[in-house]
Amino acid sequence: MPNPQSWKIYLDTCCLNRLFDPQIQGRIRRETEAIDTILTRVNTAHWVWIASSVLEFEIIQTPDLEQRANLEDILRFARETILVDTTEITRSEVLESLGFKHYDALHIACADSGGVDVLLTTDDRMLRLA
Repeated sequence: MPNPQSWKIYLDTCCLNRLFDPQIQGRIRRETEAIDTILTRVNTAHWVWIASSVLEFEIIQTPDLEQRANLEDILRFARETILVDTTEITRSEVLESLGFKHYDALHIACADSGGVDVLLTTDDRMLRLA
């Protein structure tokens, strides 16, 4: 793994949506603080945020218009966007056969294609399968 000063990071939709969850539980607050810190590092050019067309699609599906606009603003800090192609679809089908949900599998496949060092999620089910 490269020096932590130059990590390529992929944050899935669960991570970004965590910022808008009610901050009642300690775990949610800690995850939100961690995501804020990561986005600050990405914003100050220490880390590279790799996004994907899957992430863009899921953000567009956000029913809360204000939250969607905020997510779209945050997404502008991504330095690279992986477009889903046959490689990612094939890889995601293998991951789905292992029990991953469709979009989770696509996120993993895109992160793999982007050569990321760290894929972050707050999705417990995805974490258990990983």
